[in-house]
Amino acid sequence: MDFLFYLALIPALAVAAQWLAWRTNLPGILLLLLIGVAVGGLSRPDDLLADLVDGDPTITGPRILFPLVSLAVAVIMLEGGLSLKLSELREAGSPAFRLCTLGAAVTAIAATIAAHFCFDFTWRLSALLGAILVVTGPTVIGPLLHQVKPSRRVANTLKWEGIVIDPIGAVLAVLVFEILLLHPGKADLGHGVMLLGWTVLVGAVLGALGGWVLTHGIRRYLIPDHLHGVVSLTTALLLFAVSDHFAHESGLITVTVLGIWLTNQHEFDIEHIIEFQENLRTLLIGCLFIVLGSRVDISAVGQVGWAGLLFVALLIVLVRPLSVFVSLLGSGLNFREQTFIAMLAPRGIVAAAVSSIFALRIEQTAEISLSGADQLATITFLVIISTVAFYGLLASPIAQALGLSDPNRNGVLIAGADDWVIRFALELKKAGCPVVMIDTNYRKVTKAKLEGLEAICANIMNEHARDELSLSGIGHMMAMTPNDEVNSLAVRECRSIFGRAKTYQLTFKSDNRRGMTRHLMGRELFDATLTHSKISQLVAQGFEFKTTAISDEFTFQDFQNLYAEQHVLAIITDKTPQNNERMSLTLVTADEAAEPKPGDAVLALVNPLQSDPAS
Repeated sequence: MDFLFYLALIPALAVAAQWLAWRTNLPGILLLLLIGVAVGGLSRPDDLLADLVDGDPTITGPRILFPLVSLAVAVIMLEGGLSLKLSELREAGSPAFRLCTLGAAVTAIAATIAAHFCFDFTWRLSALLGAILVVTGPTVIGPLLHQVKPSRRVANTLKWEGIVIDPIGAVLAVLVFEILLLHPGKADLGHGVMLLGWTVLVGAVLGALGGWVLTHGIRRYLIPDHLHGVVSLTTALLLFAVSDHFAHESGLITVTVLGIWLTNQHEFDIEHIIEFQENLRTLLIGCLFIVLGSRVDISAVGQVGWAGLLFVALLIVLVRPLSVFVSLLGSGLNFREQTFIAMLAPRGIVAAAVSSIFALRIEQTAEISLSGADQLATITFLVIISTVAFYGLLASPIAQALGLSDPNRNGVLIAGADDWVIRFALELKKAGCPVVMIDTNYRKVTKAKLEGLEAICANIMNEHARDELSLSGIGHMMAMTPNDEVNSLAVRECRSIFGRAKTYQLTFKSDNRRGMTRHLMGRELFDATLTHSKISQLVAQGFEFKTTAISDEFTFQDFQNLYAEQHVLAIITDKTPQNNERMSLTLVTADEAAEPKPGDAVLALVNPLQSDPAS
């Protein structure tokens, strides 16, 4: 395969796989790995890279590939650090700390024992594999949490563990390699503690220093806005390389600390930096899994045989639950939450990269001669594929069975709590749709609460207020305040939570239309005539919010004939007590007309005074 074509093909396949995962609701990482294995049958990256320099594919390819993989992993870890808010530690701090310390130790020991007896490895090689498999990783945890949407406390705990455990696992693998494999005769606890301390010190200091320099430069306007994203990226890559030069694998700590520093400073907005890194991370994750997946030798995986499957089963049903229940004993998380955490530990790109790098180092180190070392990367990839498939397919059903996730995310977050908005929300609630209202006016919020609605007095544009919202079962956001500019800003802030397709706002007043461009708006609710003031006027004239069932006997045309004046606002599918869990809410928009079918229910604003009884 031509190398230029290969470079263009991999990103295209990466994006296609993630789009397909979105459409089918399948685990994206699993699709990426399967595509990678298929690509490997046609062309392996080691061969292509070796051809460029006329070298040995088993040596030259990895030597070129792994530094590139390491830099890509650094970008992924930086983005992971940017998602870690220190405010989340109020709920997740103690459980995450326990999982990353005691839980990591239990995992490493238990996985080491399992590897020794399943593969008949030496204890030294088993310990290296056990250390590598301590990691879980944001590359797989993040997409799964987005898919499952468990309770906030569980999600924050798993997110912190998934990001922080990666550098811990990588550093632990370095310690095992240096002490047990490179210098087995000189192994002692003091040397290990000193090596660990030096690695953590280098990573933390360089990460904090980089964060301070970037913060100072941006706050003092020394860096122009259009360079914020690329300067942050290049700084992270440079610090990663410098840190790794002084202490192997400390670079992962450096970029993680850098991300945490940037996202928790309050002197300027870094939303544009986060968006830049998120897009880059999405592309890199896809490319890395395909490229590393294409290096997997299927015949080698087959040679692992039943021992590999037994090892994976032990990791899932014994090692992970043991580490979670031991480390979270007395943590404050209830049994259902601990059970779900115990059933979610997929391995990701860091495990793949670290195992491949150490397998290569063992091959190239003449002093090390270990039976089974050539299987290290193969076993790790088997674990990645198996755990991603297992947890990806079963995470949602498990969360639902434990009551930690609502499968029906048709609830609505409404910004605004005026009188007619409360009436609309009550009609949604009667239809079985969860509703959360948010407004800055205490009197309006109090009235909504008295009506039995869940309402919060806060500013939806405040990041901390949004983080505190309980959004279980909520999948839509409707901006319905009297202020068009506030609605647009609220939509902009909530797009990252709900996506553009699920964020809506009332149509602009006619005198505001030329003052705001269309791309600043969310999806235009209802129709172009129903502004906030127009609906207020109609309600004052006697219009009511009413939900009407459509059937073969009473068609949508009959409904329109019954109410001469009506505006359809939403369509509710399968609105019956027996099928309430399958209830689907479709909000009518200006660009998508209502098309209710028999079995649906129509929520509309109607004028009961002008209904036709004969219909």
